[in-house]
Formats: sequence, C-alpha cells, structure tokens
Amino acid sequence: MHAVIRSSLFLALCLTVAVAGCAPQATPAPTTPPSNAGSDDTGTPYKIGFVVSITGGGSTLGEPQRDTAVMLQEQLDAQGGVVGPDGVRHPVQLLIHDTEGRGDVAVPVVKKLIDDDQVVAIIGPSISPVAMAVIPVVQESKVPNISMAASSEVVTPISDRYWIFKMAQSNEHTAPWQVKYAAAKGMTRIANLYVNNAYGEDGAAAIRRTAANEGIEIVLEETFDAADTDMTAQITKIRASDAEAVLVTAIPPAAAIFTMQYRELGLELPLLHNSGIAMQSFIDLAGASNAEGVMFPMGKIVAADALSNDDPQKEVLQQFISDYGAATGNPPSTFAAHAWDAIQIITAGLATLPADLSIEEQRAQLRDAIESTQGFVGVDGVFHMSSTDHVGLSTDDVVLARITNGAWQYFPPEEW
Repeated sequence: MHAVIRSSLFLALCLTVAVAGCAPQATPAPTTPPSNAGSDDTGTPYKIGFVVSITGGGSTLGEPQRDTAVMLQEQLDAQGGVVGPDGVRHPVQLLIHDTEGRGDVAVPVVKKLIDDDQVVAIIGPSISPVAMAVIPVVQESKVPNISMAASSEVVTPISDRYWIFKMAQSNEHTAPWQVKYAAAKGMTRIANLYVNNAYGEDGAAAIRRTAANEGIEIVLEETFDAADTDMTAQITKIRASDAEAVLVTAIPPAAAIFTMQYRELGLELPLLHNSGIAMQSFIDLAGASNAEGVMFPMGKIVAADALSNDDPQKEVLQQFISDYGAATGNPPSTFAAHAWDAIQIITAGLATLPADLSIEEQRAQLRDAIESTQGFVGVDGVFHMSSTDHVGLSTDDVVLARITNGAWQYFPPEEW
C-alpha cells in the first residue's frame, strides 16, 4: 500500500502543475514520497459524486471503475485529502452510487448528489445512453461533470456542454484504427455493424467518415439492440455480402454474443471491434476460441511494456497496472483507467481552490481548472483540454490490440 500511496501523492503534484497550465514532461517513477505538507487546519470536505454502472447494463465497465474509486479513496484518506493554495487541507470524499446502467436511475441519483450532498463535481456515468440522460441535470445545475462514456455527443457541441468533459477516447479517436487496418491490408469493402444506441451510432458514424477518407466502401450496415441474444440474421447478411472485413461498435454482452455467433456460423473475415470490448469479460463471454484473432483499438495500457522508454505514458501506465493489481487482485481494464484519470484531474483542480469559496464558486472554478488541463500524462493518454476540446485526446493516444491465446496483446502496425 505504501508504494500505491507514494505514486498517488507524486501524480497529484504532477497534476497540479498540469491543471495550472504548465505541461509536464514524462512522469518519472517516484523514489521518495513528495511533500503534501499543509497547515494543521482542516477545511470542509470536498465531495465528489461517482455514478457508474456497478450492476445492470454496462456493469463490465462500472465494476472496475468502482474498484478504482475505492483504491483512490484509500490513497486520498491516507494523504489527508488535498491542500489548497492557502495551505488548508481538505478531505476528499468519493460518494459512489450505482446507476444500474439506466438513465431513469442515474438522473435522480445525480440530482440528490448535487442538491442534497452538495458535491463539487460528478464523475460518470459509465455508458453513453446514461451519460446523455444526465447532461440536462448537470448543465442546469452548473456542476462540472467528467463522463467516462465514449460517445462524442457527450461533449459536443461544446456550446451545449459547457460543464461536461470526458476521459474515454472518443469514437473519432478509436474508430479510425479499425478502418486503418482494413486500408493497410488493401481492403476496399467493409461491413459496419453497431449497437442501436448513442455509443454504437457514434462509432458507426466515425467509421463512415474514416472509410470515406480512405476510399473504402461500406457495402453493408446493420444494427442490433444491446439486449439482443440472436444476431444470426445480421451475420447471414454479412455472409451474403462482398465485405472483406467486419467492423463492429458494441459492448458486452451483445458484442460477445455477436462474436460467438459469428464464429459458430463459420465466418472467417477479419473481425474488428471498437474499444468497447477492451475487458476480460468480453473474452470470457465470447469464449477464448471465438475471441481469438479479434482486433480492436484501445488506449496504450495494452502496450505499456512495449512502449519506448521516452514515451511519457510508459511509467504512468506501469505504475497504474501495478497499483490496480495490488489493490484488486485483477488486471486493470481501460475503463478503470477512465476513473483513475478523472479522479486525478479533479483532485488536482481542487488543490487550486481557495478555502473560502461558496459551493457555486467551487464548482465554477473547478470547471475552469479542468478545462485548463494541459499536458496531463494519464492512463488514457496525454490530455490537452481547452475551451474547444473537452476530451483533450487524439488518435495518437490509441493503439490496436489483438486477442491471442485468450489474452489481448499489442498489435503494432509493423505486424499487420
């Protein structure tokens, strides 16, 4: 645990620099705990709402996010919270709630956190449909919200999303890698399959845009619902088409069911999912033999050990993998990374707030601090937020992975 606490303290200081607008260089591994010294005065606790899909739809995303929040809460407690610019130390409380993967559950929970618990910010939800449902609440209440959903609609148009930010790479960052692989292999015809919700539609649109730019024709488009258990009709249409590869945007369980039935019906076309399957449960649900060879884009966590030593993310990624494994006994997923980055960015912003602000002032100044984040080296990528970009990532923060022998592995372009 001491190693975990040391890394948290170190990264909190790095984040304070990043949020202040001074982009840090590659984050070195700490050798001694940095000082988090403040006065003996203890200020009012900062409360952060943390709303994720622990059960229900999206639980494969929400569970590791919950585990990350629990891990970081222990670290925050051990270091006594955050110290403001005036030396006053504020405890930080992460108020964790389950959305059950449903907007009608998430909305009243978020309202209670804002109105009754007086949270300074909201982290979550986990999945795009639920994230879209809470947007009117946080916008009207003027509370900063860092979402962990993937759809670009969560943060665009920014004129309507002033209070909302996002940690997950957008489909505009990940979907191009699906198309780039097809282009690199000389393919000119693809099938575009997607789940019928905000995440799937956003991913399909990003595939269309990239395919047009690459001169690739989409010869078939089909949708399925997140709760569907039989995709044989869609797969039969793929077989009848002249597609050379199949691109899919979905999350488990639907993504796993599609893959299982795809293999059972004997299709051998390259299968490229989007980042929504970057979790062990996809392999478990689909079956290792069915998942074998599936490719998908994701953050660099899968490539942590393969990155060059001068990559600014390498040591951050390795430390996060070690810390998460020690705290949970499990390997981290890219969805756990979203939670880690969100909590780190918010706590760094809290460290810039004077002690005597009203809750409304805290929320407003924290929003501005998040938007000013520059050069934060996180697990999802290197963040450069601005008034015109509430994600701060790019395609450079994404790599392609391939499932091999029941595990995902980095799949570098030179091996394509």
